[in-house]
Amino acid sequence: MNRYIATSDLRFNDLSVQRFTVAKPFVCHAVEWRRRVIPACSFVFAAIFATTVQATENISVLGNKPRWDVLEHYQQTITHDEFAHLINGVYCTHGFPPDLIEVNDNTARILMNRDAQKFFTLRFAAGTEERKLVPRLWRPAKSLPPVRRDKPLSGLKIALDPGHLGGKWAKMEERWFKVGDSKPVQEGDLALRVARLLATRLRELGAKVSFVRNGDKPTTVKRPDDFRELARKILIKNGVPQPRPDVLDPTDPAKEQTIRWQSEMLFYRYSEIRRRAALVNFKLHPDLVLCLHFNAEGWGDPNSPSLTDINHLHLLVNGSYLAEELEFDDERFEMIRRLLSRAYDEELPLADTIALAMARETGLPPYAYPTTNTTTKVGTSGYVYARNLLATRLYRCPVVYCEPYVMNSKDVFARIQAGDYEGMRNINGVERKSIFREYADSVADGLVDYYSKARAL
Repeated sequence: MNRYIATSDLRFNDLSVQRFTVAKPFVCHAVEWRRRVIPACSFVFAAIFATTVQATENISVLGNKPRWDVLEHYQQTITHDEFAHLINGVYCTHGFPPDLIEVNDNTARILMNRDAQKFFTLRFAAGTEERKLVPRLWRPAKSLPPVRRDKPLSGLKIALDPGHLGGKWAKMEERWFKVGDSKPVQEGDLALRVARLLATRLRELGAKVSFVRNGDKPTTVKRPDDFRELARKILIKNGVPQPRPDVLDPTDPAKEQTIRWQSEMLFYRYSEIRRRAALVNFKLHPDLVLCLHFNAEGWGDPNSPSLTDINHLHLLVNGSYLAEELEFDDERFEMIRRLLSRAYDEELPLADTIALAMARETGLPPYAYPTTNTTTKVGTSGYVYARNLLATRLYRCPVVYCEPYVMNSKDVFARIQAGDYEGMRNINGVERKSIFREYADSVADGLVDYYSKARAL
């Protein structure tokens, strides 16, 4: 059984394993990856809390102690009604415990530490006219210099984040499958190819483009062996008193209870994405991050995968936190900081506009999540969901997370095998662009549509 297997209810989030939460008994709660999922299980890869991360803080896996004093900079930058709309309609659509966040007429009271019963008090602006400026390094479209008609993205700083790693890491990530003697399909490599094509187009349109990843080398300096002891502690804490060191059979569903499997997850999900977040936040400082991915349905054995007729498209923005996630001090802090930054005000219309451009270009229908337990449909396009992913939560700017194409659909598989090419080519009886150029062109067209209208002429 691989990490690409889908079930009717449980799913992994791409680039994060943020739905792992501790329950009694230990169960997997909506661990969402798009359509790639580990099975429902009695074991869960959960946060280690104080025993391995912080002595007195309730912190998620590899998380950082929250700097609550930073929120002082957001005092009186938001009104009560604006805060209530965002907390109820975007970030906490499944509700939140009143002892974690209490919204009053003039203030919001947010729990910082349960044991110490310490709270942060956010003061609301009396009205829109009294609001103070929101502190942030990224620039909303309306604050950019007037648009040049020949360069509609002039001056815009965009960071491209091709999902996963690819290369020799693809099998470890379980973002790899192979049909017969065909070329292997490796999502990390596909996403990087799209990113490089997209970068060329965006630069022609005037954007300043940087890469969060521009090769198949991890951005983190850590490797799986660095996490073996933490993996062992996680397994023991979650009811596996004598964890096996290695995976004996890759099809064994109990492989997730091995030190090797867990240490690999800590490496390529948690450590890698947290390192990418550090690059975005402290070095690149973009106005927008585009996370580029390909989707998939469950394919079973990666050496003999199932191909499907299903194909679809959706995009993600940050939101829709679970009450269990908000129990972690760092996730609660990161959510509040993101809410106050007002990234959602920029990323939702961006995502809607890009989604419509991608739908026009690809002809793909919107993906419909089979459960609303962990997602919330937002916007007007019908293609965009709010979801709490590690990357979208940690990157301190608007983030649009693209999920087009089912890699193991018959049509997409044929187009991937055809590779990149200029012009049109007959694929399965239809004249088509290279799938990589179609993807890049549709995203670029969506950005032009949005910024041409949102920036002053």
